[in-house]
Amino acid sequence: MSAKPPTSLDVAREAGVSQATVSYVLNDRQGVRISDETRARVLEAVDRLGYVPHAGARTLRTGHSGLVLVPLVDVPYGPLAVGLMEELDRELSRLGYTMIQYGARRLKGMAAARAWAELRPVAVLAPAGRLTRQSVDVLRSAGIKAVIGIGVVGWSSEIVSTMTLDHEGIGATAAEHLLARGSRTLTAIVPAEDGLRDMGLLRAAGVRRVAAARGVPYTRVDLAFSEAATAARLDMWRAVDTTGHARTKHGVFAYNDEYAMLLMAVLADNGFSVPGDVAVVGCDDLPLANLLRPRLTTVRLDVTTGPAMLAQTLDEIVRGGAAGQRRLALWSHALVERDST
Repeated sequence: MSAKPPTSLDVAREAGVSQATVSYVLNDRQGVRISDETRARVLEAVDRLGYVPHAGARTLRTGHSGLVLVPLVDVPYGPLAVGLMEELDRELSRLGYTMIQYGARRLKGMAAARAWAELRPVAVLAPAGRLTRQSVDVLRSAGIKAVIGIGVVGWSSEIVSTMTLDHEGIGATAAEHLLARGSRTLTAIVPAEDGLRDMGLLRAAGVRRVAAARGVPYTRVDLAFSEAATAARLDMWRAVDTTGHARTKHGVFAYNDEYAMLLMAVLADNGFSVPGDVAVVGCDDLPLANLLRPRLTTVRLDVTTGPAMLAQTLDEIVRGGAAGQRRLALWSHALVERDST
């Protein structure tokens, strides 16, 4: 028969401290004065004994598991998404929570809700489209205190707090800039990749809205991320203007910086001038955007405040201090003008 796993009481005896002191050290409890020597002694005892805190004991002590469940979605995780998740993890950890990502993407509807509830998290941050009144009732019946839906601007819920993503605003900002810089047509590139396409359509809707309001021609281009696919669409930008002598200056919002870089490379290979013939705007402001020639104009997303606000709101809901449904924005955005427009 295997030996019983060590307990926090065993750690306390090994380190020569109280069980409460062990708890304060391992939970990094703020406001409790513990000397560096005592802290080091506790951590050394933890290592020697191989002690791992028990989640069930934590639940009994605090009244909840401290787990925040974030279901994975079917989108490629680029630098922005990874950065957001890392920052949210840091903010939640600072408040004493543990973020876990749940990967059963195949589960939908009530099956997904039941699977999330089985883990007994204290909170769930889920895509808005996966939350119904029925599924939220299942989560709350399982003792989950905070359910927050992640949706786009314009989506609202009467049953959960929401964190919104303004994709349409990104496209509109790019379109307004392109017209201000002299473009006389607008094109929005929508990625053909699964996962990116939905976000691309939302950003394209912002470009379409501006084009309609300003009375300029608008085209949506669904594009695979390849040079061959991009080269096959270049004829649409070879059109002459009404005099029959010069090209019309076209404005293209390329969904993100990677698609913008692809487009600019193919345009240069085929004799187009950027921004003379085609002005290009990306999104994300990747480090490479400033290294291109011409340097890439892009929409920068400011995600410095969103994760902290989200974590703070979640904590308030868990503690019972949130009245009504909260409405938060995950990012703000601003155009960074460089040479491609």
